[in-house]
Amino acid sequence: MQSTGTRNPATTPTHCPYCALQCGMNLTPVEGGTVEVSERADFPVNRGALCGKGRTAAAVLAPGARLTSPLVRSGDGALVQAGWDEALDRIAGNLERTRARYGADALGVFGGGGLTNEKAYALGKFARVVLGTSQIDYNGRFCMSSAAAAGTRAFGLDRGLPFPLEDVPRTGCVILVGSNPAETMPPSLRYFTELRENGGTLIVVDPRRTRTAEQADLHLAPRPGTDLALALGMLHLVVAEGRVDEAYVEERTSGWEEARAAAMAHWPEHVERITGVSVPELREAVRLFCAPEAAMVLTARGPEQQAKGTDTVGAWINLCLATGRAGRPLSGYGCLTGQGNGQGGREHGQKADQLPGYRKLTDPAARRHVAGVWGVDPDSLPGPGRSAYELLDALGTDVRSLLVMGSNPVVSAPRAAHVEERLRSLDFLAVCDVVLSETAELADVVLPVTQWAEETGTTTSLEGRVLLRRRAITPPDGVRGDLEVLHGLAGRLGVEKGFPTDPEEVFEELRRASAGGPADYSGIDYRRLAEENGVFWPCPAPTGGDDTRNPTAPHPGTPRLFLDRFATDDGRARFVPVAHRPSAEEPDDEYPVLLTTGRVVSQYQSGAQTRRVAELNAAAPGPFVELHPRLAARLGAAEGDPLAVVSRRGRAVAPARITTGIRPDTVFMPFHWAGEGRANTLTNPALDPTSRMPEFKVCAVRVETVTS
Repeated sequence: MQSTGTRNPATTPTHCPYCALQCGMNLTPVEGGTVEVSERADFPVNRGALCGKGRTAAAVLAPGARLTSPLVRSGDGALVQAGWDEALDRIAGNLERTRARYGADALGVFGGGGLTNEKAYALGKFARVVLGTSQIDYNGRFCMSSAAAAGTRAFGLDRGLPFPLEDVPRTGCVILVGSNPAETMPPSLRYFTELRENGGTLIVVDPRRTRTAEQADLHLAPRPGTDLALALGMLHLVVAEGRVDEAYVEERTSGWEEARAAAMAHWPEHVERITGVSVPELREAVRLFCAPEAAMVLTARGPEQQAKGTDTVGAWINLCLATGRAGRPLSGYGCLTGQGNGQGGREHGQKADQLPGYRKLTDPAARRHVAGVWGVDPDSLPGPGRSAYELLDALGTDVRSLLVMGSNPVVSAPRAAHVEERLRSLDFLAVCDVVLSETAELADVVLPVTQWAEETGTTTSLEGRVLLRRRAITPPDGVRGDLEVLHGLAGRLGVEKGFPTDPEEVFEELRRASAGGPADYSGIDYRRLAEENGVFWPCPAPTGGDDTRNPTAPHPGTPRLFLDRFATDDGRARFVPVAHRPSAEEPDDEYPVLLTTGRVVSQYQSGAQTRRVAELNAAAPGPFVELHPRLAARLGAAEGDPLAVVSRRGRAVAPARITTGIRPDTVFMPFHWAGEGRANTLTNPALDPTSRMPEFKVCAVRVETVTS
């Protein structure tokens, strides 16, 4: 695990750069100029455990794996090395020319869920104050936006988990919907193992028999795109079997009668026909969920990445509310966030419709507060812009120049071939990244930026725990931080102040901007984060004054939300009536099979970093098509044979992986790779009407053998 630059003399405690567990780890300089990643047992979430991605994270620090010089597009079309001044001048000049010719909204900004809170905050401020554009969103829109929309609708507030992970083993039953933590966040699997050791039960809902499903007491394998019907069928049985917590519903909720009526239209036999889950399995799931005093429902991308994802999550929330399983100890609904800072990334201004502190961009009071912190006129702030896919779809037409920071949409976006075409059609593209990703390869200017071990900053984990990542090493010459990039561009575009390069100074401003908002960080500072192993938001400043750097009686933070009241105006949780509807694209004679996508344990997201680690590539060298033996027999396909998966949007080719652990009507592809095996060439960009989440998790395809 190689690194470069001047090294600190002592071990540095920090956090993993990958998933939203944000596992604690130590970085120690070792003889020979390397950095060793080791266990950090004092961090309570992973308790020292690290997955293969975390253990090998320092490998991407090596010069051969990462960028160490700015690159600019030369006259012959090649990317060549350049100095920082030349690169920044070229970006600023092109942005200014685009704005002068087409207006501010011809400038787009696309961020990432791996950026620290400081960088996400500064990027949102840069878009709105320096560029004056409304066209900013981030790849976290593809992560948990449906869960966020449903949680806000029901509870008045969205935080991935409204309780810490330590509560999971102590509850009585967990329904895990569309999540495979054994592969996506392996250190978290111990919580579910301990749940069962403590006498609790685990129900896994997934069309595949994943490594996680193998650990379950009950595995339900619905047809992709039918999770909404499944939840409604369970709620129907809760009502029919007299399991509704009537006192709780009366005391702490509103809207039950309408939601109840909607659920009663989904009787068990009807749900069995839709989902493929048998009536006895439905009844057993309801029994296991309702038997203990406390229970939880946890969702992930499976039910969320659908064109009805908000309603689907809402149906699972309704199940929790009807049974009194929300806002009570060891009970509740939660979302297992995917990206490292997917939670904080949208709380502080990267998202098209939000301002720092999880404030709404359309709220006049929110605009006044944030504009006051920024020292600008509230009326100068643009309104909401396009969501992530809509922004990418508008490239080259309405949006003519784009700045990308920490994202690789060429691989990660739905209908990826179309998105790649849109990126190529831009007048100008600039990308800030650690590596030369597939998106960076298309850019006119590429800026090499620092990695997690080379910079200090905060992230917010899936628990809502704000954490401090610490700088352990000095980056190589030629590499700068994203905050330095924004500072340099802002100055060149006429804004000399307001974009500091020191992350703690940025965080102090973020605290003021978030004060009084739903995601209030004003009572948190770097000292507390270091001393307390993180602080759960909301954490307001107790003094109420402008200077909150040294509060005399600090707020303890809020590990558990909603125990006294929900974050709605009346303190009650809201049932929302929902009904099953088909997926945006159902199978037909031409495309008779369903495709679903996901991750494998040894790669991460678009693979831009993990595909550069030899150990991870050895474990997961490339894409594959997982299919049932019955489907393989119909195709005449054997293990390892190349298969073409074809949708209305394109074609992907990868070797067959035959298993009885998937439904016969479904195939699965991981989405980490570019090239001919790019799964997102196939996926459907149909959007949820509320969250604007694309329907990654289900589309109609046909599968063909490939002859040489």
